[in-house]
Order: sequence, then structure tokens, then C-alpha cells
Amino acid sequence: MAADSNPVRYKAGAYQFGLELSPSTPIVGENTLVLTLQDSNGNPVENASLSAIAEMPAMGSMAAMQAPAEMTETAPGVYKGSFEPYMKGSWPLTLTVNHEEFGKARVNFDLATGREGMQLSSGARAIGGSKGKTQTTELPYRAGDIRFSAEVLPETPRVGPNTLAIVLRDQDGDPIDDASITAIAEMPAMGTMPAMRAPAEMASRGSGRYEGTFRPSMEGSWPLTLEIRLPGQAPRRVSFDLATGRKGIQLSSGATRADGGESMEMAPPGTVTLDPSRRQLIGVKTARTEYRDMSRPVRAVGTVAYDETRLADVSLKFDAWIGELYADYVGKPVKKGDPLFTVYSPDLYAAQQEFLELARRNSSRGLLEAARKRLLLWNMSETEIEALQRRGSPADYVLIRAPMTGVVVTKNIVVGTAHRAGMTLLRLADLSEVWVEAELYESELSLLSEGMAASIQLPHARIAPLDGEVSFIYPFADRTTRTTKVRVQVANPEGALKPAMYTEVTLQSRAGERLTIPEEAVIISGQKRYVFEDIGEGRLAPRKVETGLRANGFVEILSGLEENDSIVTSGNFLIASESRLKAGIDQW
Repeated sequence: MAADSNPVRYKAGAYQFGLELSPSTPIVGENTLVLTLQDSNGNPVENASLSAIAEMPAMGSMAAMQAPAEMTETAPGVYKGSFEPYMKGSWPLTLTVNHEEFGKARVNFDLATGREGMQLSSGARAIGGSKGKTQTTELPYRAGDIRFSAEVLPETPRVGPNTLAIVLRDQDGDPIDDASITAIAEMPAMGTMPAMRAPAEMASRGSGRYEGTFRPSMEGSWPLTLEIRLPGQAPRRVSFDLATGRKGIQLSSGATRADGGESMEMAPPGTVTLDPSRRQLIGVKTARTEYRDMSRPVRAVGTVAYDETRLADVSLKFDAWIGELYADYVGKPVKKGDPLFTVYSPDLYAAQQEFLELARRNSSRGLLEAARKRLLLWNMSETEIEALQRRGSPADYVLIRAPMTGVVVTKNIVVGTAHRAGMTLLRLADLSEVWVEAELYESELSLLSEGMAASIQLPHARIAPLDGEVSFIYPFADRTTRTTKVRVQVANPEGALKPAMYTEVTLQSRAGERLTIPEEAVIISGQKRYVFEDIGEGRLAPRKVETGLRANGFVEILSGLEENDSIVTSGNFLIASESRLKAGIDQW
């Protein structure tokens, strides 16, 4: 793009900047933006957060389309990016600058493919250079490539007949006389009262002027919607805030101010304008978006269970009969190596004889080791095999010892019973650590993670809460209760936790700092979520948001808002009713 010998610079808040477009006449496809950003003293502003989005407004059944530019700092205070409109038409550009030291600024430019340059719409003022394309006409509003004015006579609308006058000009300042204009003032439905309409039949009076009469039937707010159609072009819809007994009309959405300077920024469709008296009457309250700790306790009922990694089954690898029984009742504590019972087995007796015979014959080392290995695999210890060699005769009954320290939790033997190889005779459990399994609802799972801290309280025991840790979140839910189990690992040195006990489980989520708003600020519309942002000058704009965690009366905002935005927390449902009429039901 050829550089202007005296390029225009702008001031917005604490910033001054220049913005260049290449090619100078935007095209369908790739266009380049170069932003030179400085503070009020002319020093480069580095490491700023930038958002540049060209957006074609929604028209009829066609949804709005966006062409974002990813702005990258290429030199101190110089940012570059490209955007790609994918059809001809008007693509208003919104530039948002945010910096930790200098704050936030939002500036709007009017931009269209096939039309040279960009025209400042709002959010800044020109501070130098040749204004060229940024100069404005006497008409205050711009919608795409047309300029227009709108006024109501009398200046303070009343119940009964009021005249609406519209003046249209093209971008060259020539009158537009072949437009078709639909104008409807509509009072929103309130409670059981349906919405009421006051249409104006607009007629051309020549020289680009159109007039019509509308008749509000009662005092109150009558938001005005204009639909301007030009031959061969998509319709343009513009909304104004209007009320009987209140002077003038205020632009709400669908157009921008064309008078330059730090005028009102572009308002999205559905924006509602309320004067202080109406805000007070509706009970409008606002709050700021802010980062807060979303950690909160999650409480559930848990059941104590065995730690399945601390269980051991005692079984035999041969058929046998039980002799002496030492682990003679369920619940008996044992230590590793303690005697559990003795067994008689013809197979084991024969294996001992074979080992002794091979030892007496001084058989080969391989045969003797194989016989020894067989005895070891059949639960005889090295000590018992050495005693066997010294004794020189097989033992009728062989002692079976505990493989671990724990408690007998299952007992399937008594003295004299016969058992087949592989049958479980005893089960031992180490209760020094146990599991507590809690069931949580789907809405709580997003707050959980493995490794988070847990507190276990026995409701009927006078002991201090026990500390634990979430070790596992089960990968499936119960079909009946729609809950999911969470496993907590708990040390149990005193044995206070006994399997099958009920406990109270408190899990401490680690959500950390999240961008939040009060829950009551969110309006639910099907699968969508909206809030109203106070964008100044009495205007409340609907913002589509994506929500996340909920805790302590606040909800996390994943997208749609930034820190310190002002949003409506009270009266928003009445505001939403009026906004729906302005933006159209499909917008919601």
C-alpha cells in the first residue's frame, strides 16, 4: 500500500495510533492491516493484546459473518495481521486494544470491499494528517455505504400521531430516492399484555427524504425498527430507542455514528437504551466481571471398601486335608509368616520322599534342584526343606504361613476338611490403608481431579477427620442413579475405618482463579447463554457467552466477556423481552 505523505493518526483513551490497509481498496480475499501503536507521549506500546475483526452484519436469514485478523507484533509498537472477507459487501472493522498499563480501547471503522480506505465510526478521534476518507457529511448515521438521518416530530414523541422523517444519501452524497423503507414502533409484551405495534407507511418526498406517521396507543417505550431496502441490495435493519414523553430517539443497533470523534461505539443487534428513570423503575443492577477463586468443597456420602491392591488369597497347588487350624475365625489379625494351618497331602508327601531319595543317591544337581523347586512351589519354605534334609523323613503335615500382614476376611476351611487344588481357603486384607468410594453427580465431576485432597469423617465416631486423596475417578456412571464413583485412598493406622462403614466425604476442588459473573446475570435461551453488558450512554447490549464451573453463587465465563466488563445482574429478563423484539427472535 502506498504510504500517505501525511497519514491520519487517531487517539483512543491512553493510546494514539495509525492504521494502514493493504490494498487500500479492500478485496474479497487477503487484506493486510498494519497498526502503529503509541502511548500519549509517542512511545511505542509493546506487548499489547489486540483483536481485529471485520464482520458482515446479519441480513435477513443470512447469519453474521466474521473475518478476524491475527495481529502479531513485528517491531516495537508495530502490529501486523491479515483478514479475509469471503464475499463482497460491507465488513465493519472492530479494533480492540488492551494493555496492562494503559487499559482497554475499542475503535470501529466502516469498511467495504471495492471501496477505498476505512472510515472512522466510533471510539476514537483523528488527531493529525489528511482526513480524506474520514471526513463526515451532515447526516449523523452510516449503515453500510449509505448515510442517513432519522427524526421524529414532535421532537418528544406522544400518544397519537407522530411524524417520522428519514433522509438517505449514498457515499458520494447524492440523494437516494428509490429506497423502500419499513418503519415499525413496537411496545414489548409485558406480563399478560401482548406486544403492540405502531407502523409508519413511509413515502418518498423527493431529494432522498421519506416521511410517514406512526401512532403509539399508550405511554411507554416503543423501540423503533427501520428496514431500508435498495434495489439489488440486501436490506439494512436499524434500531432506535424511542419512548413517549422522552425527547429524541437514540441509535441502538444496525448502524454507526458517522460524525467522527469519540462517538458511541457500534452497538450489536438487540441493544436496549434505558434512561436513568427507566433503569430505576425496572430495578437494573450491574456488577463487574472479575477473577475469583472458584474452589469449593464437594460433599458426598462414601462407603469404606478394601484396598484391592492389599488383598491376598491363600490357596494350595495340590489336593489336601486340613490338619491344625490357627487362623480359626474371620477377623483374626495375622502377621506375615505367621502359621495359618497345616495340611496333609499324598502328593506333597510323595514330593518330599522323592527329594530325599534323590539326595541319598547323590543324584545329579539338576534333578535335585528340580525336586527342591517343586517343594518351594508347593508352599514349603527353604527352612522347612533344610529341616526335611536333616530329619531324613517326610512330614505328614506341612505348615502354611501368612503371605502378608493383615486380617482374615474370608474363611472357607475348618479342621479336617478336604480341598481341591486352586480353591480359595482364606482371604487376607491389609486394613492399614483402605478405599472410600463416594458417588457424585454429573454436575460435580468437572470440579474433580485425581490427586485432589479429601477429608473423611465418621458421623458416629468421636475422632478427628481423616485425610485422604482422590486416587481414581471411575470411567462409567451408574445407570440407575446417574452417579459416578470416586475412589479416595485413606491411611487407616488405628483401624477406625472398617469396610462397609458409611462416611461423610468432603472433596476440596482446585479450580483456582477463573473469570466470573454472578449466576443471576445469565439468561438461558435453549442451548445458548446470554448476558447484558452496560456499554455506556444508557445502552445495554446482549452478549452471547460460554459458561463453565458454578460455585458459591458465581459462574465461570469461558468466552464472550473480558475482565472488568459491566454486566446486568437484576432486571435482565425485562430487558431481554425488549431486546428480543429489536434483534428478532431468531437471533436468540
